Amino acid sequence: MASAKNSKLAKSATTEVTERKLATEGTELVIIFRVSPFFRGVLRGSVFPRGIVFMSSQDEQLQQRQSNLAELGNLGIEIYPRRFDRRHTISQLVDAYGLRSHDELEAEKIETVTSGRILTIRSFGKANFLVLSDGRAKVQVYLRQDSLPPLDFQIFKLLDFGDWVGVEGHLFRTKTNEFTIWASRLHFLAKCLLPLPEKWHGLTDVEIRYRQRYLDLSVNPDSRRVFETRSRIVSAIREFMTARGYLEVETPMMQPIAGGAIARPFVTHHNALDMDLYLRVAPELYLKRLTIGGLEKVFEINRNFRNEGISTQHNPEFTMMEFYEAYADYHSLMAMTEEMIGAVARQAIGTDEVTFGDHQISLKAPYRRRSLRHAVAEEASERLGRQVDEKDLRDYWTVVKLARDLALPNYIPPAPGTGGAGRITMDLLERLCEGQLIEPTFVYDFPTEVSPLSKQKPDDPETVERFELYIGGFEVANAFSELNDPAEQRRRFEEQLKERARGDLEAHQMDEDYIRWTRITSERSSTACRRRPARDSASIVSSCC
Repeated sequence: MASAKNSKLAKSATTEVTERKLATEGTELVIIFRVSPFFRGVLRGSVFPRGIVFMSSQDEQLQQRQSNLAELGNLGIEIYPRRFDRRHTISQLVDAYGLRSHDELEAEKIETVTSGRILTIRSFGKANFLVLSDGRAKVQVYLRQDSLPPLDFQIFKLLDFGDWVGVEGHLFRTKTNEFTIWASRLHFLAKCLLPLPEKWHGLTDVEIRYRQRYLDLSVNPDSRRVFETRSRIVSAIREFMTARGYLEVETPMMQPIAGGAIARPFVTHHNALDMDLYLRVAPELYLKRLTIGGLEKVFEINRNFRNEGISTQHNPEFTMMEFYEAYADYHSLMAMTEEMIGAVARQAIGTDEVTFGDHQISLKAPYRRRSLRHAVAEEASERLGRQVDEKDLRDYWTVVKLARDLALPNYIPPAPGTGGAGRITMDLLERLCEGQLIEPTFVYDFPTEVSPLSKQKPDDPETVERFELYIGGFEVANAFSELNDPAEQRRRFEEQLKERARGDLEAHQMDEDYIRWTRITSERSSTACRRRPARDSASIVSSCC
């Protein structure tokens, strides 16, 4: 028997007495207790007499929906239909006729066949209403028992929130002027066996939204619009690039060396070759091989994989567009990038003025430009109330002291030998400046230390010709003039190998094949490289991703 404490809790629960048929013993009395999650936790592990069942609200809904599905089957209808021919989508109905007046709809008697998910079920005497959605728009459906075949009205009585139905009827407006379908037929299409979130007007739990995307799409119209906008953006980027003579290509996703970015890779194994391969962290080294081979303008919209942290802003698997152009430098790519973003926005959403959070952002060119060390020095000076010079960011011990003076939360500068002044300066940019770069801003001229594949500035070997574009406080693009000196490239790779030996798993590995290809191009045009400006040299390649 249950303890006195459990009996007291059970008495406070909702009870139901029913009969359950048994195969060998006739029937038995079953008492169902519906209790809160708290009570279920208290009662867990207790022993109760046979015939006492504890049922949650969720369990009850599941049971009721299964029972309704069984009843629909008993009516002789196909509970898993194969096809439904509709004349209009709900969105098409709303767009084409949603603004028609009562008199106009009455005069035209527009007939329709449509379908959607049930968002609302209401009954007022003989008047019954459904609200259906196709994910973009909603429409009300009016059902009267004397206007429907008897079977169809039986179907209506067995419907649940979230079910899918088809409706035939004509358009009209109710006395409250609601745009509505007067149903002459009702077709069952699919049963929603798992209850959708209680708040039909939006799923707000971020964890559920990302892990159960199908649920998010079912109840959040904004999520559907994000998917549709993303598709238009990708199409617009492709059109923009091909119109300017870029060739779209595909490069290997499994690579013998994880290269092209400073990132930790995923590792897999090729059974036939009995060798480990890496899911690509970037397509860079293979796209550059194509430009070396003579394809002067190439791009790829590609999937990349980085075995790093995960959040709503960082996913281990993500899409990136990367392009390469011969005879250009990073200034050319800044102009190309700001032109592309504005053009893509206008094509995808019809405007280059966007709202992000509390900010109204213009994507129209030209964009603001700030050198990296100047931006960090300026922000550090403002926070500390004293002058910080760009030269202070080039000395390891000076920049370490600066980082300590700034007292950044949870930040510990890398120890000597595991990172220099350039890496710390990059950390300071991300912590001091990144969140404030709301309007489109190019941050350019990066430390050589954090840019192993970028070309150095001719008058400053500690700095490379690289930029990152920030919009809304986020980095959205990274680009640089490509390093085409094979000896310098080997030295950079060797420095990365030292970092790797010290425990940096994101450091770049040596790629002998890539160096060999850069030697082929460099030897072919090395004289011209030394004599002509970079953008006129046959061995200069610039990239943006």
